[in-house]
Order: sequence, then structure tokens, then C-alpha cells
Amino acid sequence: MMAQNQFPRHRLKFAATINDETLTEDVDPDFEIQYIDIGNVNSSGTVDQVASYRFEAAPSRARRIVRDGDVIISTVRTYLQAIAPITAPPENLIVSTGFAVIRPRPDMMDPKFCRYVLREPTFLAEVEMRSTGISYPAINASEIGDIAIPLPPISAQKMIADYVETETAEIDTLIGAKQRLLELMAEKRRAIVAEAVMRGLEPSAPLRPSGIDWLGDIPAHWKVRRVATMFSQRDERNEPDLPLLEVSINSGVAVREFSSDKIEGTAADFNTYKIACRGDIAFNKMRMWQGAVGVAPVDGLVSPDYTVATAKAELLPEYAGQLFRTASFSAECGRNSQGITWDRLRLYWDGFRDIFMPVPPLHEQQQLVDHITAETAKIDRLRASTENSIALLRERRAALIAAAVTGQIEIPEAA
Repeated sequence: MMAQNQFPRHRLKFAATINDETLTEDVDPDFEIQYIDIGNVNSSGTVDQVASYRFEAAPSRARRIVRDGDVIISTVRTYLQAIAPITAPPENLIVSTGFAVIRPRPDMMDPKFCRYVLREPTFLAEVEMRSTGISYPAINASEIGDIAIPLPPISAQKMIADYVETETAEIDTLIGAKQRLLELMAEKRRAIVAEAVMRGLEPSAPLRPSGIDWLGDIPAHWKVRRVATMFSQRDERNEPDLPLLEVSINSGVAVREFSSDKIEGTAADFNTYKIACRGDIAFNKMRMWQGAVGVAPVDGLVSPDYTVATAKAELLPEYAGQLFRTASFSAECGRNSQGITWDRLRLYWDGFRDIFMPVPPLHEQQQLVDHITAETAKIDRLRASTENSIALLRERRAALIAAAVTGQIEIPEAA
């Protein structure tokens, strides 16, 4: 066993360089780059997405060059802990200037040790503490370089990194399996909702063609109606004391939660916000094609850029809310939206009102809503349990890394 006491700490800039390489403006405009923006790195240290650009069309912040063994640290919104190692990157991989690119000095720090020590809790806390700004905290790269990190001899670093890599691989496998389970649960949840709101609950019920391409066959006793015949648009304002509501892809419409340092706007600003009464449908016209729609749970205010619709008496808002969040209906919203590219699509009222929708009898709508509520509640309970299990595994992983890189545990010599 490699006996260890807690390791001495040295400033990061003693063991690594920061932001060594940057693209210059004389790069060929047609040079293709692979680009990582700040939002593409999650708090688990994984890069979720890499975008491709011609240099001429790339964001102006696409400038930092990265190499194998580097670690990138977001210098903005540091509470998100967007830190990721760079492993075997393509030669044209570029990251945002919002990252600090940490490059270990070969004689001072092992690259694998670097990726672990920069996720050590004391380092993360120091990054947050040194950040300035309330709603958008940021830190200078030079400040990051001044933070002290545990720094054992490089031979010990290699041993520690190998040990951590082996031990965390098992944890990562478990996390990956549980994440795949979450994906299957989400897929099953979507299928339950779509089957109910577009086909009903009786598998043997006779079907008929709806005459609508995106909808297909529907139960023979259901009707097909234009949205315009089932909803009226609400455009009322001047109630600034109502709670603020938000519309999201994941959760529909909910009361917006504020922290004391992130309240935006004043009562005067809220005079322009639209009123959404309890039971109204509200949607984000820029993201309706992604399912950003839901039912207002209480009387409240939504952004003036949102659309608010009130259901007629023969339509349950809860049924409509479930239908509108299905992939099929979202795709139809995309086709009825205006915009040159997908990221600029907007669904205005005139486009929304022309969409056709299935309308079961009112009593059956309630049965469908009750069925969806009961079945998805089972899935949601299992999802919550699985998410909690993943959180515990991540805590265990973080504790293992922290103990290893700070010298609080003994590392087997054969690791």
C-alpha cells in the first residue's frame, strides 16, 4: 500500500499553463471547426454536444484551441461546475473563450490526475467563492490559476489517477445503466400519453381515418376539430400582483420560483405580462414545436411573448395539455410555424388555430386524463427513486475522488 498523509497544496499555475493557444483572425474562412460552447458541458463533466461551423460563420467566442489531456473550466456561471477533460480530440476542436483551458506541465502534473483534482470539492468551492457577479457570476482565468490544489509527486499522481479510474469505472457503469433506465421510463411515459390521447383506452374500439396526416386513425366515435373551434385566445394584462408562471419543455406550466438575487423586472414591467387563468393553455411560441406548452395551475402571469388560450366547454384543458405535448402534435406545430431555420421557428395564433385535433366525448376525456395521471404517477415514482440512486452514486464517486487526490486514503501499489 502507498502510505499517504494529506498532500501539500500549490497554486494551479505552478503545475499547469492556462489558455495557451487561440485561433487568430487570419484563419481560412472556410476552415471547418468542431465547437464546444459553455452550455454543452454538464455538471457531471460530460460534453453533451459538439457543433460544426465554418470559421467565418462560427460564434466570435469560438477561439480556444484544446489538446489531448487539457481540462476546460467554465469561467461564467461557475455554480454550474461545467468542467470537462479533453481526451483524443480532433485537430479542429475549438472551445468557447468562456472556458479556461488548463494544460498540465508534463514534469509537474499527470493529465489524468489533473482531470480528477480539478473536481475536488475544495477547488470547486474556491472557484465559486472567487467569482464575482450575482445573476451571472464569473471568474478570471488568472484567479483560477491562483487557486491551490493538492500536488503529490508525479509518480504518486499517476498511481492515484489509475486507482481512481479503476474504482470510478464501476460506479460509472452503474450510473450509465440507471440513466438508460430513465430513458426507457421516459419513452414508456410518452407512449402511454400518446396512445391515450390519440387512440383511447379500448384496444378493440373500431377506428376510422381521421383525414389528418399526423393523426392517422382515431376511434370512430371521436370528432376532429380545428383548434380555432375549441379555443379562444386570451390577451388580458394589467394584473402585476399575480404570480409569475413559466412554460418549459420538461414540466409544462408551473409557478416560477425566484431566489432573492434573481428576481427580474418590476411591477411596472409585469403590467405588460399576459394573464393566464387557471385551466388556460399557455405556450412559448418559439418552442411550441418542442413541446413547451401546458395548463396553468393557478391564475398567473406569463411572458408577453407567450400565447394564452381558453378551452371551450366541450374540451377539458387537461386533455388538451396532454395532447399538445405529444411528439406528433409538436411536429405539426413545427410545420405550422414561421421561420427560416428550426431555431427561429415561431408558432403564432393564426398557425396554431388552423391545426386539427382529436376531440373525444367530454366524459371520455376525463377518463383519459385519469388514466394518464395514474399510469404516469407510477413511472414518476420509479423515476424519482432512480434519480435519487444516481445522485447517491455521484456523491460516492465525488467522495472517492476527493479522498484519493488529497491523500486521505491509501492507494494499493498495484493500482
